[in-house]
Amino acid sequence: MFSTQTYDVAIVGGGMVGLATAIGLANADLNVVVIDAGTTQAVSGEPKLRVSAINKASQQLLENLGAWQYLDNSRVSPYQKMSVWDKDGLGKIEFDAHSISEAYLGSIIENDAINYALAKRASEISNLTHLQGQRLERIAFGEREAWLTLANGDNVSAAVVVAADGANSWVRQQCSIPLTFWDYGHHAIVATVRTELAHDATARQAFLPGGPLAMLPLYDDHLCSIVWSVSPQQAEQLQALDDSEFSKALTAALDGRLGVCKVISERQSFPLRMRYARHFARHRLVLAGDAAHTIHPLAGQGVNLGFLDAASIIETFSQLHQQGKDLGEYSHLRALERWRKAEAMEMIATMEGFKRLFAGSNPLKKAMRDIGLTLVDNVAGLKTVFIKQAMGNKMTLPKLCREPI
Repeated sequence: MFSTQTYDVAIVGGGMVGLATAIGLANADLNVVVIDAGTTQAVSGEPKLRVSAINKASQQLLENLGAWQYLDNSRVSPYQKMSVWDKDGLGKIEFDAHSISEAYLGSIIENDAINYALAKRASEISNLTHLQGQRLERIAFGEREAWLTLANGDNVSAAVVVAADGANSWVRQQCSIPLTFWDYGHHAIVATVRTELAHDATARQAFLPGGPLAMLPLYDDHLCSIVWSVSPQQAEQLQALDDSEFSKALTAALDGRLGVCKVISERQSFPLRMRYARHFARHRLVLAGDAAHTIHPLAGQGVNLGFLDAASIIETFSQLHQQGKDLGEYSHLRALERWRKAEAMEMIATMEGFKRLFAGSNPLKKAMRDIGLTLVDNVAGLKTVFIKQAMGNKMTLPKLCREPI
């Protein structure tokens, strides 16, 4: 006979956003289950390809959840400076944490390392059940609860479901939630490279004619993770190069700012698309992270936006629980939906604006870029605003992201 378990919240997806949400809700005395198709394990050896630039707001969230302490400090790379420039122009801007009396701006961390730390913390919480290696097979929504059937035949019921199962969300598709989306016309090439010169704890971004190139400093002074956004045709050409030729192309693209660059990992390429779900919430359902929205990686804000979703869901559900209200009633979820949709749309619009401004070699655009970057770089007050925005400092931050708990 197959078993049935009842929970307050069922979270589909055991990635960073799903586990963070689960931990926060469990800490608020809710009974939570995470249905995770994957598994987590400690990170060792060479750097993993997928990394995230974790801003200070996301770090505060991870600290408040009790997960930050489980990160391997030897694999965390805090960066003190940012350098942004237009390869075809004169515009540039330099950010320095010390200018606003901060020790660092953020940290570059492997996604798998963050996931492992969250899973480790989740394993300590008695009212959080993390079902790893379990796929969801069916989902149905009733007036008072949702029912989920796993591939092994087990059944779960919950007052509300949080879909945190990624950009190609199975839950979102099953619920026929439409998407607004467009293709950015870019593929991102990711790889790990060794640089001749030390990265000096500086995150670098060059706006090239074909698209932005980010060099993210890793825990070794001469290792960087690259995210190179180019047209699909250029991505195909770059991927066809052997490691030696690719390394030469990368070094040239950076004008040798880090000396000779040498790729030391495999290279992966994937298409970049903006996705924005028409509904972030329905009766008994909330979308979070990439299941709700995806953006261009040029500012590295995708995972931070997802962590803001997690913190907002935790704050909203905790309040509803304390007030004795039904967590899944759509009338109780509308404010949360408006909050998250507004934040996501603001970020999508900002990224689209940056992408269009820095695309191509139109003389007027080049002049605007040069003037804009130079203005920000030389006006102290404006520069401070940009630095704080990059660190995730906003008036609408959920409590878990802005102060120690």
